Amino acid sequence: MVALKSPREIETMRRSGKITSKVLADLMKAARPGMTTSELDGMAEKGIRELGGVPTFKGYHGFPASICASVDDEVVHGIPGPRVLRDGDLLSIDIGTTFEGYVSDSAATVPIGNVSQAAQRLMAVTQECLMIGIAQMQRGKRVGDIGAAVQAHAEKNGYGVVRELVGHGVGRAMHEEPQVPNYGKPGTGVELRPGLVLAIEPMITQGAHAVKILKDGWTVVTADGKLAAHFEHTIAVTDDGPKILTLRDFAEHPDADRYRPAAEAVA
Repeated sequence: MVALKSPREIETMRRSGKITSKVLADLMKAARPGMTTSELDGMAEKGIRELGGVPTFKGYHGFPASICASVDDEVVHGIPGPRVLRDGDLLSIDIGTTFEGYVSDSAATVPIGNVSQAAQRLMAVTQECLMIGIAQMQRGKRVGDIGAAVQAHAEKNGYGVVRELVGHGVGRAMHEEPQVPNYGKPGTGVELRPGLVLAIEPMITQGAHAVKILKDGWTVVTADGKLAAHFEHTIAVTDDGPKILTLRDFAEHPDADRYRPAAEAVA
């Protein structure tokens, strides 16, 4: 079932999203060559708890950390540990907060030191895919409109769109109905109605879209070993359009400015 959220619930999710966005922005600023991914994970847990939240990921189906830290060809679900970040790496950070029983979920890919122009372009297009997908979140549209828009932009730029992993509804649980693929046909799927809250999360690859899971049972990597990028926001559908509940004040795509008044209207 698709659970629509009340204004009170969306307000609570906005407060959860403020924690998620603040901590993610702090991690993006801190990430640099020489750090380990476990150091970032420690920062994340400390930051979430100090702001009154609980790390959603930690313990979720046995996941051992508060963030997913995925490097280079790792698409998502990388487990933080002793890995040292190096100049030129791409780091995708995925983070979730539970606050007063409601979840917010967000992700961003950041350059570690100096990265190649090809890596910069992949990040930029993936972030554009996210904003283009969010723009489809209008009353009366359908989930397929989101995926179709993301897919069209990614493939127009020569990139692959991961099929096995999708966005999702979010609320009291991190994963709720409906699923939100990053590909699809316009006019298909669940109708978008006010009160629907979705986590939109394009996972875009530099090469083919095929992925595989490593022996740790969590880390998803590109099958061809090429780079991947991942951006995500938690967004509410309203009568006035999409309201981003995890909008950051750091390294946000310029196009996000067009949504900023709507996002802040929930405050």
